[in-house]
Amino acid sequence: MEESPPRESWFASWRHRVRGVFRRETLGKDALAGTILGIESVPDGLAIGLLAGVNPVAGLYAFLFGMAGAALATSSTFMAVQATSAMALIVSDTDLSTLRDPDRALYTLAVLAGVIMIIAGALGAGRLLRFVPTAVMVGFVTAVGINIVLGQLANLTGYAGAGANRLFKAIDTFANIRFFDLPTVIVGLVTIVLIVVLTRTRLRSLGLVVAIAVGSGLAALFTFAFNWEVLTVGDVADVPSGLPAPVLPSLDDLGYLALPALSLAFVGLVQGAGVAAGVPNADGRPADADRNFIGQGVGSIVAGMFRGMPVGGSMSASALIVAAGARTRLALFIAAIVMAVLILVASGVVSLVAMPALAGLLIVVGVQAIKPARIHSVTKTGPLQTTVMAVTFVLTLLIPLQFAVLVGVGLAVILFVAQQSNRVRVRRLELHDGSRMREVDPPPAVPPHDVVVLQPYGNLSYATAPVFEGLLPKVDERTHGSVVIVRLRGIDDLGLSTIAVLERYHDDLEQHDSTLWLVVAGSHLADQLEAGGLLGRLGPDRVYESSEWIGEAVRRATRDAWDWVGARR
Repeated sequence: MEESPPRESWFASWRHRVRGVFRRETLGKDALAGTILGIESVPDGLAIGLLAGVNPVAGLYAFLFGMAGAALATSSTFMAVQATSAMALIVSDTDLSTLRDPDRALYTLAVLAGVIMIIAGALGAGRLLRFVPTAVMVGFVTAVGINIVLGQLANLTGYAGAGANRLFKAIDTFANIRFFDLPTVIVGLVTIVLIVVLTRTRLRSLGLVVAIAVGSGLAALFTFAFNWEVLTVGDVADVPSGLPAPVLPSLDDLGYLALPALSLAFVGLVQGAGVAAGVPNADGRPADADRNFIGQGVGSIVAGMFRGMPVGGSMSASALIVAAGARTRLALFIAAIVMAVLILVASGVVSLVAMPALAGLLIVVGVQAIKPARIHSVTKTGPLQTTVMAVTFVLTLLIPLQFAVLVGVGLAVILFVAQQSNRVRVRRLELHDGSRMREVDPPPAVPPHDVVVLQPYGNLSYATAPVFEGLLPKVDERTHGSVVIVRLRGIDDLGLSTIAVLERYHDDLEQHDSTLWLVVAGSHLADQLEAGGLLGRLGPDRVYESSEWIGEAVRRATRDAWDWVGARR
């Protein structure tokens, strides 16, 4: 058998990526794409910080340093590692204000989430993401979109609703429309309309920047011309005129931050996997999920050390930089440089950005996250998937997101087990002259003086063992002097629960002067049967090992079984 090529080392892959960045023939396109992403990332970063309930500048730093830190570390060439809406909501629900130093706790959370991502990548956890069902992700993302909208109603209306969660706060907000601040509402609605209109023109994503600028200009007009106060970024946070100095994480907060960091890592990695699938590499090489994990972890650690919030793969930013014409990773570095220049020379302008304008941007993002077509596709797959989607959706609306994410993971496991259970089947093999075999339904009960050859299909793990047991022919008062042969070809693994099922079945057969024989493929299953104690009970003469000739072992076992039955008549 031909061996697969050895996997490229992480360092060799990193060196290859460095060599491919600085190319004269692609410099112009990368500079243009990076400039567009860098300009667009400034209002986006502020908005994400606002959504997270932290200093909006932390979102700005997360975009800058997360993107620069991960640019050479990811396997996906165009993966822009930035703070995302879902991650921001988890940060918001973590309630860092209860800690002694909330700002430093935020940076620690970013570093801890990054460490978890790197560990996940080093352990090869990328293959586990395929077990997260679409129903869970659709329910989660839809609820996140609604949460984004509900979470920005206070900044959009100027009225802070009261309630246990965003849903109840929204209900209280709409019950008190008379307390809305009219200038704030006007700025927010104008920004929303401009975003919707301008992004459909040739401006595309730069329409976001124009809309924020117009909305903020309108807020300034209200303030200076009519003395109507509209909150700006400068009113809620100090916008520095320089780049931040690095800071070390706080070890005292690790226990409190462990669970949200785990949830952040999971959400970031799932979103990063979506980026890898939706934004392929220019050279056609498939992205390595584990290296993307590591790259996102590096970006989050760098963001945290430079006073930013947790980051992960951003589909919108990655798609934007490709649509803008990027050819190499250099575009990501240029985007980070553009952001740094804007922070250094235009911090005064950043502080004038209106909060309701940022809220309008986030509301548009939240609405766009709701995909009715995907919801409809899940409902068409069946009641089980629809129920899982609905439960995930409701929980994400009602409970903090760090818990909702973990519940979603649990639902994914339950759904996977349920699906595997539904796929377990047992068929009877009828052997005819020559080499022909026919599959038929097994008998409801084991007939007397007969040889019944059974072929199970599916995953015979611990969770599916009861299903497998229920599919076996019953042993009743008519059963006598028979042999049941269970052919385990195609079964890669047997859990102890399944071995216990076979052992109970053997006991029932023995009580009716019958017996159980097995045909196994490979020594691995035989070792598991021995570890479970069943091999010793059956004896080596009743366990047949398959060869490379398909059907040879089961035919040999069947001949011997008929001899055994004939001797007892």
